[in-house]
Amino acid sequence: MNGESGSLEQGLYLVSVPIGAARDITLRSLDVLQSAELIYAEDTRTARRLLGIHGIALRGRRISSYNDANGPRRRPAIIDRLKQGASICYIPDAGTPLISDPGYRLVEAAVAEGIRVVTVPGPTAAIAALTVSGLPTNRFLFAGYLPSTRSGRRRELAELGRVPATLVFFESARRLGDALGDMEDVLGPGRRAAICRELTKKFEQISRGKLSELSREWAGSLPRGEIVVVVEGQEEGEPRMEDLQPEALKLLESLSVRDAAVRIAASHGVSRSKAYSLVLSVSRSRSGTCSDTGKHGDGEESMT
Repeated sequence: MNGESGSLEQGLYLVSVPIGAARDITLRSLDVLQSAELIYAEDTRTARRLLGIHGIALRGRRISSYNDANGPRRRPAIIDRLKQGASICYIPDAGTPLISDPGYRLVEAAVAEGIRVVTVPGPTAAIAALTVSGLPTNRFLFAGYLPSTRSGRRRELAELGRVPATLVFFESARRLGDALGDMEDVLGPGRRAAICRELTKKFEQISRGKLSELSREWAGSLPRGEIVVVVEGQEEGEPRMEDLQPEALKLLESLSVRDAAVRIAASHGVSRSKAYSLVLSVSRSRSGTCSDTGKHGDGEESMT
């Protein structure tokens, strides 16, 4: 910013905005919104409301939309104005630009043209949820939104389940119950997790517990607001098989040997053959026999 005039230097400014509480905006964000020549927003109504709350006058400026639908059409004109020396800021609906947000392609195009890109940092729901989750914060992976289909969601969870880092997801209210059920099935019922809803807002709610507990708590519910799910990561290194015996015993209450082994292999990153051997051993010990038919009568088929 040029101190005397209060104007901004040429560039694309990525302005972070509150995720709920309007007072969480930074002084620098307010300065940039006040001084930028052009303002683009994911939702113009939300942007106007934010500027109104903080008393930022448009002074003849127009707030234009930039989103997934019109991005390909709007980008060339935005890049042209930037190349002509304009200062342009982009703001998302909430939080930090580009985090599960359409701004990435705009930044990509600006960088390709050698245009200066400036970050104006501030709130982000993923980090806010991580800090209050009670789970490890030294290493984490932000996975955004899971697929909307059950098969796609479970496939992605199986891949993420082996990551030795806390997992952070965004999730829609209507899919939360289904997503938690799949997390319990694929990642394992014993993993710790936190459901963070409406962070920084009046009705903020944080539920902590094991996935099995949270899955039951939120089953069939339709909560309102924005939701972040934080899940404990896979412990580094392959677990000792004897430590998995209680889980195997629990799974055998409702699953066949084969299905229980698949679940343990996906949850703990062990080979299917090792998981099968473990579950078969637990099943034999439980029944006191040398064979196992399981709930579904699978018999002692091999796992490959």
